[in-house]
Amino acid sequence: MTELRRPRRAEDGALTGSTSPAWGVPSLSEPRWPPTLAVLVATVLQVVLPDRVISGLGPRWLVPAIEGALVLALYVANPRHISGEARYARIGSVSLIAVVNIANLVSLGELVNSLISGSTRAAGRALIFASVPIWLTNVIVFALWYWELDRGGPAARLSTAHRAPDFLFPQMVTPEAAPGWAPSFLDYLYTSYTNATAFSPTDTMPLSAWAKLLFMVQSLASLLTVALVVSRAVNILA
Repeated sequence: MTELRRPRRAEDGALTGSTSPAWGVPSLSEPRWPPTLAVLVATVLQVVLPDRVISGLGPRWLVPAIEGALVLALYVANPRHISGEARYARIGSVSLIAVVNIANLVSLGELVNSLISGSTRAAGRALIFASVPIWLTNVIVFALWYWELDRGGPAARLSTAHRAPDFLFPQMVTPEAAPGWAPSFLDYLYTSYTNATAFSPTDTMPLSAWAKLLFMVQSLASLLTVALVVSRAVNILA
């Protein structure tokens, strides 16, 4: 922690001030295709879920249609790179992630209810397989939250006027190990994956209250999925 108290240098901007570069030497833009691809994968994962798990979401086509419309609107507004973000675009991005998150939480609730209600052996196997897309979507959607909210969003992170960091990445503690490093969507996806598998932070620490709250919600959803699926699998195999 003494690293945070050193006199500010250019490469330490992510830790110490709001008038220095956000992450070492910031890029001029960030590609949109990684988070867009993640949303499309999450949509496909929701489509392959069995009917009894998505019954609480209305018609099977409803949620994918909403997600597809929001993705298309955001892509048209800013097709290739994120270098600036209008207010309506940010609202659209947050709304899109919220739709994916709510749909996955509803599916998780339906899965838990079906597993507890004592399905037949064949139906139990189908529900166990259904837990895989739900768990993977959990990883994707929280990666999107971390990416969208950290330091005010992807566009704000590229600006020299930025707020304090919400996550402490290893490269921020030892900037000399990765000169000019800046977080990309893959960094947030990795953070989400490790939190979902370890049920706790690993190498990246949440700093702000909202980041800690999201870590708790993600860990709870992941733990609930794994614990119930394992117990149900043991019951089926017994």
